[in-house]
Amino acid sequence: MAEEGKVKIGLEVHCQLTSLKTKLFCSCSSDYRGKPPNTNVCPVCLGLPGSLPVLNKKAVEYAVMVALALNCKPAKMTIFARKNYFYPDLPKNFQISQYDLEGFEPLASNGYVTFTVNKKKKTVKIRRIHLEEDPGKLYHPGGLGFAPYTLIDYNRSGIALLEIVTEPDFTAPAEARSFLQKLRSTLEHLGVFDGSLEGSMRCDANVSVEGGGRVEVKNISSFKDVERALSYEVVRQRELLKKGVKVRMETRHWDEVRRITVSLRVKEEEKDYRYFMEPDLCPVTIDEDFVRRIKIQMPELPDARKERFINQYGLPEYDAEVLVADRSLADFFEDCVKIYGKPKPIANWLMGDFLQCLYSLDVSVKDCKVTPKHLAEMLSLMDDGVISIKIAKKVLWEMMKTGKPASTIIEEKGWRRISDMNVIEAVTEKIFKENEKAVKDALVDEKAINFLVGKIMEATKGMADPALTNKIVRDKLSRLKERLQLN
Repeated sequence: MAEEGKVKIGLEVHCQLTSLKTKLFCSCSSDYRGKPPNTNVCPVCLGLPGSLPVLNKKAVEYAVMVALALNCKPAKMTIFARKNYFYPDLPKNFQISQYDLEGFEPLASNGYVTFTVNKKKKTVKIRRIHLEEDPGKLYHPGGLGFAPYTLIDYNRSGIALLEIVTEPDFTAPAEARSFLQKLRSTLEHLGVFDGSLEGSMRCDANVSVEGGGRVEVKNISSFKDVERALSYEVVRQRELLKKGVKVRMETRHWDEVRRITVSLRVKEEEKDYRYFMEPDLCPVTIDEDFVRRIKIQMPELPDARKERFINQYGLPEYDAEVLVADRSLADFFEDCVKIYGKPKPIANWLMGDFLQCLYSLDVSVKDCKVTPKHLAEMLSLMDDGVISIKIAKKVLWEMMKTGKPASTIIEEKGWRRISDMNVIEAVTEKIFKENEKAVKDALVDEKAINFLVGKIMEATKGMADPALTNKIVRDKLSRLKERLQLN
């Protein structure tokens, strides 16, 4: 079989600077989520005649901070441009963005990001970073292609958006997903972005298979869907090439319900946007003193934090990488260590049952009801022998759902571990009588011993001390074996 064509993937990632209080070019609040449609607007973000934009200085500071974190070189002077296209999400029929015009550069360029995918290091180059305004949001009742009409909400219009464009250095969909996870962690550690907010990070992907044209897949909104959309598109293009059908340049939409890409329009070229300099905004000067002040303000980034977790807390590299992938999780870990003081057990619980609970309940670390103090108390109760690990797992679920501390849940549910030898011996006697064949098997078979211990744990609803239960069962079997030998 002939070798399949090589895959090239480049990403255009749009990240809202969610920590800003106002929009990019006006004083409207950036907190537009949950507001009634078309209420968080003004003449500027609606593009009404005579309105003039004023650049949000804090947005430039945040953008330069991101550029430095992604190893990019900030421009000494940059301008804004009008990107012209006619679409209902832009009421003024152009977007204020940035482009290389008249010798000017984008806000920053020539960077790189190194991340881990399938336990291997991968470096992807960043072509450019620039600021632009977010358009409004379209709603298609019944889904794109099936909706009888389209609704428009301009509350989002004018939100500060940072576009990060990579080189086509990705060769597999999994690489793109890992890159986005690293990018999200970096932006969250910088404090400029909250990835848990709906629509805060969106991605366009340019995909091509050797021998075909470049296809853009628009507005993919989650890490899972990025990998799914790219995987689908690679397979679709390869199938067309096998049939001798030319893959044309076009823009496609990812339908996350049907999990397919659908054609939107023939791919635009840059010239189609008729870029020209925004006449209502002055060029932006980024001098060395400005960049130096930003560098001083920059917090600890994920890679540095990962190394510190390894050196300071003695964590394996894998544990440290998982924790720093989510700033909120890394913060939770460090806060818990301050209370409980045992890094590795905390890391194990956070990476295991804690994340599993969050996933099942569909909540973020920041929004969950369990605090570092809650988890530290639960782990201390385990150390003191009050609860077993099996009970602790149940306690964690209850803490997640109710927000109550572990001690309260244990008392209310009666989940305190049974350490009374007389109580466990009584249950053991009952289990031995009910499972005579298993008892005989246990005299010669280790698996049968585990079966009996399991039955006792089941009878006590997991409350019996496992170590004590095991000892009582083995002692009883030993005495029974001695009697049989004497007879």
